Order: sequence, then C-alpha cells, then structure tokens
Amino acid sequence: MFDILSHISVGLGFALFIMLPVWSWAVQKDFYSSVDVAWSYSFGALSLVYALQTPGAGAKTWLLCLMLVVWSLRLGTHLFLRLKSHFPTEDGRYVQLKKDWAKNVKFSFLAFFMAQGLSVALLSAPIMIVALSPDQSLGLIEYCATLVWLIAVCGEGLADHQLNAHKANPANRGKTCQTGLWRYSRHPNYFFEWMIWVSYFVFSLGSEMGLISIYCPLVMLYLLFKVTGIPATEAQSLRSRGDEYRRYQETTSVFVPWWPKK
Repeated sequence: MFDILSHISVGLGFALFIMLPVWSWAVQKDFYSSVDVAWSYSFGALSLVYALQTPGAGAKTWLLCLMLVVWSLRLGTHLFLRLKSHFPTEDGRYVQLKKDWAKNVKFSFLAFFMAQGLSVALLSAPIMIVALSPDQSLGLIEYCATLVWLIAVCGEGLADHQLNAHKANPANRGKTCQTGLWRYSRHPNYFFEWMIWVSYFVFSLGSEMGLISIYCPLVMLYLLFKVTGIPATEAQSLRSRGDEYRRYQETTSVFVPWWPKK
C-alpha cells in the first residue's frame, strides 16, 4: 500500500510541478494553447519517473514505458510544431475559452491547467500498476496490447499527416479535409488516440490490479466526447466553415472510421 501511495504522490506532485510554470509562461505570453503540449510531454516524463524509481522494474515496465514515451514525444512534438507555426495566434478552442472566462481569465486557466496536471497523474495508472508488479515477464497479453498500440500510433500519425498536408495547400483554405482517413471519420486522430489508451489498459491486465486501470480509456472517451475533444473542435469548425462542415457532419462518422453516407 505504501508503494502505491508513494507512486500516486509522486505522480501528482510531478504533474502539478510541470503545469505551474507552463501556466505562468502562458499568462506572460497570453498563449494558453501551450497546455496541450505540456500535457502530451508530461506522460512520457512521468512514465520514466515511475520506471526509474521502482527497484524491481523489468522488461514489462520498460516496454510500456517505451510505448508511452514514443507516443508522448510524437504527439507533443506534433502539437508543438503546429502551435509554433501560428504563434502567438491562439488555437480557436482557447480563443473561445478566453471569451467564456473573460471575467477571470488567469485564474480560470490556472484551474484548467491544474486539472490537466491531475489528469496526467490519474491516467498514468497503467504504468504505475505495471511498474509495481512483481512479475515482469512478457506474455501474450502484453504482445497483443503492443500490436494494438502500434496500429493506433501509426493511425494517429497518418491522420495528423493527412490533415497537415490538407492545411498546407493554399487551395484548401477554409475547406474541410475529407481525404484519406478523414473521409471515413470526422475525428480519426481522436479515434486512434482512444485506441492507444485501450492498448495501455490491455497491457496492464497482465499485472496484478491491472483491471483497475479500465477507467483510463473510459475517462479518455468521456473527455473526447464531452469535454476538450470533439465538442470544442466541432464548434470551432462550425464557426469557421459553416454549412460545408454541416454537410460533412451529415455524411461522415463522428468517431469510428466507417463508410460515408451518400
């Protein structure tokens, strides 16, 4: 029990320690989109902390740690380069939040950043559970989870690449990307992101208490559908592309890739 509590304490302290200076920088620059980059990178960093502070960490822990670090670096760097390309112009979602929180912007975002830090600690349960497992051997469960993770990371990377290519073409200015994976889902990047979290949960099932981490993909699904993911993204798309995006909504699956309606 002490090991679990100490790991949770380390996770919370580490995540909040990262978010506070990022929030301070965001206030100075008036650029709150930076929280997305910090959130993404934090998972890889915290995974390394968990693995390094656990004396019994073996092959199982280090494989999951590698999966988290690779995903964290890819997503964080993708977001960093995207934000850098239009800095200091804020992402549309955060422009809207600034309007919604106009009466108390700084401290509203402080609470938001702290909530993001808390989510990093809570969603890092799979690596914490695996690191504390006395059985560090790799089995069928871990290999199957790694395969799902590999497919999901490649799918998310491909979706991001296709969207970047669409935006880079001046002829597509103001138009919705409807090619590649985006022909079959309005949010293929979010779908594969969720599958990555499913893979982390499945990986942890090979360890004691692994079933506890089922809340991680469930929380991520809730966040994507109800909080910072799909609702905010679609609202911004409707504001910027109007009727064209409404037609896209009518013909294309919101999440799971599927054949578009005629």
